[in-house]
Amino acid sequence: MEDFSQFTEKVHAVFEALNQARDHALIQARQLTRLSANTIRAIHRSETEPAHDNLKQAAEIAAGLKKSLADYPQLFFAGYTQDALKEYVEASLTCAIIENQQLPTPEVLDVEVSTYLNGLAEVTGELRRRCLDILRQGYSPEAERLLGWMDEIYNLLVTVDYPDALTNGLRRQTDLVRGIVERTRGDLTISLREERLQQALEQSLKRLPE
Repeated sequence: MEDFSQFTEKVHAVFEALNQARDHALIQARQLTRLSANTIRAIHRSETEPAHDNLKQAAEIAAGLKKSLADYPQLFFAGYTQDALKEYVEASLTCAIIENQQLPTPEVLDVEVSTYLNGLAEVTGELRRRCLDILRQGYSPEAERLLGWMDEIYNLLVTVDYPDALTNGLRRQTDLVRGIVERTRGDLTISLREERLQQALEQSLKRLPE
């Protein structure tokens, strides 16, 4: 074996580089999470330009994060890194669905399929929020469109019946999605019935003699 002191120096050099990469990745992950949250907040407020600006910055950080960790797969696949990328996926897909655009694929977003699916699962919560915002103004076909997307997402997720070690806990997410979809469908049903009742009352009032 080489001189043990030299080996000791190499060990410390390896872990020093790993630690620096980790610190940098944590900063990038926090930035990515913040930008993703800001994107979703803006799109719910119909602030299209700020939403797209935030999403563009998020895409750049996501690409930089993957590049900076190319030599450190143990850090790239760490929980905080994939969680940040999941938030980026959620923001990207939420914007696409609300704006009625084609969904970017995992390849376009350059993320793992499991990360993509977990982000897709969380999109349903944002779509429910959007539906409720719409229903406060009365029933709308737009809410039905969003519910249709929620159904499509659940129908996909429920077929991905693989161990959690491969899907990063997707099964639990799928169970949550089911509840979100069912509650939203109930809300839309009630809203539609109220809308029809209101229309029937208005028609009846018009037929009354003056």
